[in-house]
Amino acid sequence: KQNIQAVLSSRKPENVPISHTAHWQDELLEDPKNRLAISALSSANPKQVLSSRAAKIAEQHVFNVKIPFEGGPITNQRQSGRCWLFASTNVFRVALMQKYGLDSFELSQAYLFFWDKLEKSNWFLEQIISTAHMDLDSRLVQTMLREPLSDGGQWDMVYNLVSKYGLVPQCLYPDSFSASASGVLNSIILTKLREYALKLRKLLSHPSASTPSALSTAKAKMLREIHTILTLTLGPPPSATAPFTWSFTDKAGRARTVRTTPQALASDIYSPQFRVTAAAIAGMVSLVHDPRHDPLTLLAVDRLGNVVGGRGVSYINVDMATLKRACVAMLRKGLPVFFGSDVGQCSDSRSGVMDLDLIDYEVGFNVDLVRGMDKAGRLRTGESQMTHAMVLTGVHVDEQTGGTVRWRVQNSWGEAAGEKGWFVMGDGWMDEFVYQAVVDPVVLGEEVRRVLGQEPVVLPLWDPMGSLA
Repeated sequence: KQNIQAVLSSRKPENVPISHTAHWQDELLEDPKNRLAISALSSANPKQVLSSRAAKIAEQHVFNVKIPFEGGPITNQRQSGRCWLFASTNVFRVALMQKYGLDSFELSQAYLFFWDKLEKSNWFLEQIISTAHMDLDSRLVQTMLREPLSDGGQWDMVYNLVSKYGLVPQCLYPDSFSASASGVLNSIILTKLREYALKLRKLLSHPSASTPSALSTAKAKMLREIHTILTLTLGPPPSATAPFTWSFTDKAGRARTVRTTPQALASDIYSPQFRVTAAAIAGMVSLVHDPRHDPLTLLAVDRLGNVVGGRGVSYINVDMATLKRACVAMLRKGLPVFFGSDVGQCSDSRSGVMDLDLIDYEVGFNVDLVRGMDKAGRLRTGESQMTHAMVLTGVHVDEQTGGTVRWRVQNSWGEAAGEKGWFVMGDGWMDEFVYQAVVDPVVLGEEVRRVLGQEPVVLPLWDPMGSLA
């Protein structure tokens, strides 16, 4: 730091000299390659122009380890950020499809979406109350106000919702317009929550008026208004405890009827090949690779959650080799894997390819946009974080070395994206841009499982690991 201060004290800020830029441009235009690059890059999307045909050819949809039943159809979250709900329900539905002999089936993502919005609203209001003694301009309060409610979420949040509200088939609670295009709904609720935050802080600033009962009454009124907005835009959802009747035709052509409740349906999702009980969901472990922290460290995020009284968000930090071994073990057992990544990096939604060499920025701009920073550097500078959740259903393993080569990915962007909705992920891409995988602890060594007994390293709410897929 002393050296930095010495350097800074001996220099003055420099502007951009016109003479320099003129010289740079003259030199640039002398090269015919750059003149060709201007013609191409100024008239089309640079990512498409620089897309590597060789990388797309190399990432073939060939996998020697694949779960026997992947489930279908390919789902579509449309203009919403519900990927985590799609990825998790795509994992859950596999057992139900096998149990009832279904060719095609979806659980209602909108049902969980409704209750998540309401629960996150309550969570936010409780956080506002508990931080009312802090300055409004403090970093924590401003972080909460910046995005009090998003479409995104995490595996622990899925667990909270399913354990409380259960699951229903999509045919009984299909998407409304605002479920599939959530922008307007979000803006309405965001405005109301920020308004409520100021009202609650004002109420708490008057000791004579801010009794526990007064706070409860005020907050209940606010939540009822949010519930009204959600009901009018998403439609009234089924009650978690009320029976529903689900009628369907199985793949053998038989008409069948199931009568149960959302909570009962979620309590024991199973088939002879695949069993997901409530206990199994509760026991799933969220591994992350965050090179800013030591491996075999338990990480948690302060004030991140959705259901008050539910489970907070926590991760076991491991190296990538451990994370990948766990994913391969899950797939060999025939189990799909929920995972989180930074999907916008080095990827092409049309071809469904995710590969570090997919876009050749160096040939176009003489700069390397992929390997100039390591994974920790990207996290520290805000260049990368977890943005999207998908499902792994297969992997290609090199038969000579045993190393992983590429991964099969079930996305939730509809059949128009990728190979009829399926993506292929290069192993190098996984190293750099996959952050999380949710696995059964039986595929982990004792050393990893013991981490759950540690005191967690608690990260602040604004940490990249607090981002919601």
